Amino acid sequence: MQPEARGAVAAPRAPLEWGQLNFLHTTDTHGWLEGHLKEQNYGADWGDYVSFTRHMKHKAGNLGVDLLLVDTGDLHDGNGLSDATTPNGALSNPIFENVDYDLLTIGNHELYVSEIAYETFNQFSKVYGDRYITSNVQIINPATGKFEYIGSRYRYFTTDHGLRVMAFGVLYDFTGNSNVSKVIKARDLVKESWFLDAVNFPQPIDLFVVLGHNPVRTTVSSSTFGIIYSTIRSLRPKIPIQTFGGHTHVRDFVVYDTMSTGLESGWASMSGINSSTFNGNQKPRGVPNPTQKAVKVVNGTAVTGNASTPSSNLVYSRRYLDWNRLTFEYHATGSQEGTFDYHSGQRVTTEITKDRKQLNLTALYGCAPETYCQSCKPFLAEGNIFKLLQTALAATVINSSRADIPRLIIINTGSIRFDLVEGPFTFDDSFIVSPFDDAFQFIPDVPYALASQVIGILNAGAFQKRSSDSDAPEDRNLSPRDFHFNTPLIPSDACTAPDEGKPASILRPRPEAKKQPLTTRNLLTRQFPPLTPGYVTSDDFGITGDDTPHSRIPYYPQPNDLQANASFPTDGTLPQTVDLVFLDFIGAG
Repeated sequence: MQPEARGAVAAPRAPLEWGQLNFLHTTDTHGWLEGHLKEQNYGADWGDYVSFTRHMKHKAGNLGVDLLLVDTGDLHDGNGLSDATTPNGALSNPIFENVDYDLLTIGNHELYVSEIAYETFNQFSKVYGDRYITSNVQIINPATGKFEYIGSRYRYFTTDHGLRVMAFGVLYDFTGNSNVSKVIKARDLVKESWFLDAVNFPQPIDLFVVLGHNPVRTTVSSSTFGIIYSTIRSLRPKIPIQTFGGHTHVRDFVVYDTMSTGLESGWASMSGINSSTFNGNQKPRGVPNPTQKAVKVVNGTAVTGNASTPSSNLVYSRRYLDWNRLTFEYHATGSQEGTFDYHSGQRVTTEITKDRKQLNLTALYGCAPETYCQSCKPFLAEGNIFKLLQTALAATVINSSRADIPRLIIINTGSIRFDLVEGPFTFDDSFIVSPFDDAFQFIPDVPYALASQVIGILNAGAFQKRSSDSDAPEDRNLSPRDFHFNTPLIPSDACTAPDEGKPASILRPRPEAKKQPLTTRNLLTRQFPPLTPGYVTSDDFGITGDDTPHSRIPYYPQPNDLQANASFPTDGTLPQTVDLVFLDFIGAG
């Protein structure tokens, strides 16, 4: 953990279920390798995760089962550790590379800027070799002038215990990439001869893995997993398919059929894979095992899935892990506080601390007197960040030569990516709250009667999408809706933080503890601590997926765009004309 981070106090509810094949899945890290320093439940850093993955790999070996580490992209745009360098990711990518992933794929945030796309092609993809799979993403090789795949098209491999796996990596149909790269649409990918040959590979396949920066839930409009799944299933009806998604920044688990599920993201395990070459344990001893069939659960009751697929002996589990050391220590083998850290993990933690100091990320810019949230309060209510922004935009977005001319200033709400948290506001926080380099443009002397209609038209239209091609409200990006902030412990003479442990003022206070006595064999009782606010997840397996129980944080939808008024007549009348000011991102749309 970083020096400023706080340890979690809410522990996991139970050990993980270990199966024949197990997965640890990350996605959408967006440079947050330092951990979420102001969020008590999510304060582990990448060094902690390095140690955790090494413990879990060792445990898998002792149990005689396989564990695959998977990541589904978006390493940039969201944190100072990645965004304060030129090029973006120059320091954060080498830190990320300390995790020995088995399967990775690309995200859309690796493709916006040509320089980053080429860094991914020339450096990052080479670190992982054929494990970095970009089945539908190509880039122009400057040496040849021709398009080449950034990573491998697919990976066929055998696990340590003999499972034969065919893996693809599929980005959703992203269109915002720079002109040096190309994203092949899923409907075209599944027609390509190499893809069909890989699905019908001449060597035996025990399992298909489809990973992608792509929503696992096929009802999300940006998801293309449905096309990939249906193509594979039509050609190979008796082979399990496991998908790993990303992009939506939500926890989710989806049942496609009796032999196919999808995770986004965390822990998954499965048993019952038929393989003539598997030499491990289907039901490892001494740990819980997966027991749930791939059947959707609605209101606690299993419902029939896809009737076109045969019955299956496969059983599954999934768990969404809070990103903190308490979680990692609980689930890793022999990893109490004194024995958890590997030297490699400690080295990474030290490197993050050094890089943050080098980038001056802890430099204090100011002090937030309270937390202003994106979605835990209604739009423009007290404590909503967009109400604060109305004041800030009017006070700071000024063309000095036209300062006295009335103006309407419009920004897209998607330009704000995280809450402004009570306490010290640092250089790092400037990237966390709004990492984009958008510029303001304006149209002078627009009749107010016309200009005043623009905000309504924008908010009635589609969401201006920077990194999501879906209008579904669940497709939010980097939303803190599921987080709970506590006062950060960052010493500063210039910014006095409130009392340690006090919940941030805008978020809900912790609910009163409900005394639930737990009777033990000798009739002793203990009290459960109150739940901390955080993730409360419902998916196709029901409501049992969250590793650590939390109370739900309220969520209020926000409009596409925000408008601020400035230099209006002081007598309350409306101007005849205004300067219409807007972000170039909106103008480009």
